[in-house]
Amino acid sequence: METTTATAGGAILALFGGALLLWCAAEARLRHRIRRRGLPAVATVLPESDVHGALDSAPLLSFATRPVPGGRTGGAPGAEAAGELVLTRPRGHIPLRRPAHLVPGGSVRIAYDPHRPARAVLLAEGAGPRPLVADLLWTALGLGCLAAGAVLLLAAA
Repeated sequence: METTTATAGGAILALFGGALLLWCAAEARLRHRIRRRGLPAVATVLPESDVHGALDSAPLLSFATRPVPGGRTGGAPGAEAAGELVLTRPRGHIPLRRPAHLVPGGSVRIAYDPHRPARAVLLAEGAGPRPLVADLLWTALGLGCLAAGAVLLLAAA
């Protein structure tokens, strides 16, 4: 392999692997934080209106947030903002096929970030298989790309 090709390939693989590892760490941390500190709610799985949405393994969820004390009222301090209706897809839901228990009209337990209600995650009993396996696979892919890129860069040097 030419030095230029090895350098370019190694740099691309190393950048991709590093970015993938950072993304995996950020997503895992976000999901863990929302599950631990987020507010619990019950969401309804909505039917998909378009073909592309029906192919997405993450279901479209609808839920009402709790009123936030001193929240976005635009009025007097200490006033209570009304809860809002949120439409979102849960974070960290990556199986290829949607699990059978996430049928339209069904209810699932979620946790959401009170400051950004669109950031919601399924709780353990609604998530199906543990996301740990998927996180480990994505991490292994990131580490493999990073290692391959480093080997190519060392070989070119």
